[in-house]
Amino acid sequence: MKDSTRNGANDAFDILVLGAGSAGFSAAITAAEGGARVALIGHGLIGGTCVNIGCVPSKALIRAMEAVHSGPAARRFSGISVTSRIDDWTAVQAQKAQLVSGLRNKKYEALLPEYDGLTYIEAAGPAKLVEGGVAFDGRTIRAPKTIITTGSSAAMPPIPGIESIEKLDSTSALELQDLPESLLVIGGGVIGCELGQMFARAGVKVTICCRTQLLPDAGPEISDALKASFEAEGLTICSGISYQSIEQTAAGIQLHCQSETERRLITAERVLVATGRSPNTADLDAGAVGVKLDARGGIIVDGQMRTSNPSIYAAGDVTGRDQFVYMAAYGAKLAANHAAGRPVDAYDNSAMPWVVFSDPQVAGVGLTAAAARDAGYDVMESIAPLNQLPRALAAADTRGLIKLIADRKTDKLLGAQLMAPEGADTIQTMVMALKFGMTTKQLGAMIFPYLTTVEGLKLAAQGFNKDIAKLSCCAG
Repeated sequence: MKDSTRNGANDAFDILVLGAGSAGFSAAITAAEGGARVALIGHGLIGGTCVNIGCVPSKALIRAMEAVHSGPAARRFSGISVTSRIDDWTAVQAQKAQLVSGLRNKKYEALLPEYDGLTYIEAAGPAKLVEGGVAFDGRTIRAPKTIITTGSSAAMPPIPGIESIEKLDSTSALELQDLPESLLVIGGGVIGCELGQMFARAGVKVTICCRTQLLPDAGPEISDALKASFEAEGLTICSGISYQSIEQTAAGIQLHCQSETERRLITAERVLVATGRSPNTADLDAGAVGVKLDARGGIIVDGQMRTSNPSIYAAGDVTGRDQFVYMAAYGAKLAANHAAGRPVDAYDNSAMPWVVFSDPQVAGVGLTAAAARDAGYDVMESIAPLNQLPRALAAADTRGLIKLIADRKTDKLLGAQLMAPEGADTIQTMVMALKFGMTTKQLGAMIFPYLTTVEGLKLAAQGFNKDIAKLSCCAG
């Protein structure tokens, strides 16, 4: 539906949704399907981070560079030699842009007319919260309930000199029309690992610098395995350092950093800052309407996604937690249903999967061993290296491992972290296992298809009380 508020219908809405990304669309569609009159207020490209500058473009380029890498990687099979290369980086970028624009239209723009009661309003500038509604572009729109879904933006680390250098963030890095000779990636989290490996496979000399280790929340075994895999591909990993300063030079940039034993100077043509994302709350004037923020600027919400102002809700990256598109959509749906007066279960991330689209992929769900101990569990751990998995042996690719966490007292599974090809698909089985409270014995007794990556979960479950190296194929 077109914007009707310019004709004076400012009180025609039951719910305002501020932000037209994945969370905003989830909230608006949920509310409209329930019969509410909804105003969806967007600023900038419709569709938000995921389709425009995040998940979709990054995974398209990652997959493309996996294809380039698959040629040299084929040499792991005896008697096979394949050559692959990038013929035209501009064409690679154009195909990615076409995918983005097509999905933006199909999954966002074209959906708007399909929902009665949903009005889309495109704001020229950012909106701020006012009592009973939002104000933008010199006008105010009011409704009994407001849902904030304004997302997040790339965060900048407090490194002396960083404000005065030419730098890339994840958005601008994905738009590069010319590949640099060398790239320094600051940050060893999800974005740093995904894009660092992608650019390395495109032929860029990549150094990843991080304060602790790669993917520290995944646990030390995963971090160490991923570092070894990256280094085998030619990436340089500079971990366990503190950033001293960074500066622009005639040749590019140079970073001064300090490890426990030495001071290092790292030079590169370009630098990508990938140190996380910050909630987009600066323009909201949240305090004026009693909406409380946490120390990092995220909007504090309860289990029903309500803020400290009972008429205002928030969901997605703007809350500063669980910054995944599927969790944003989930939280936004809860918010919309509760705002419409329908009963909802409390927000639950206990079986939330997460995936890093490196190669091998890294994924997890539930608690790590450290988190489980902190929560008071008597922790059991089982690790199945991929060199014990028939699928990996047949593929001549044994990079990675599968780790399961369980409670010794009850035998219940508490979490899993894994690094494996097809790991993104494998983790969903563990999501189901945790969701329904399975034990290690129940998982180990399940029937799994042979010569699959997911069969590694069975082996890891059996590894709590057996030596999996002594098991015959399919006979565990």
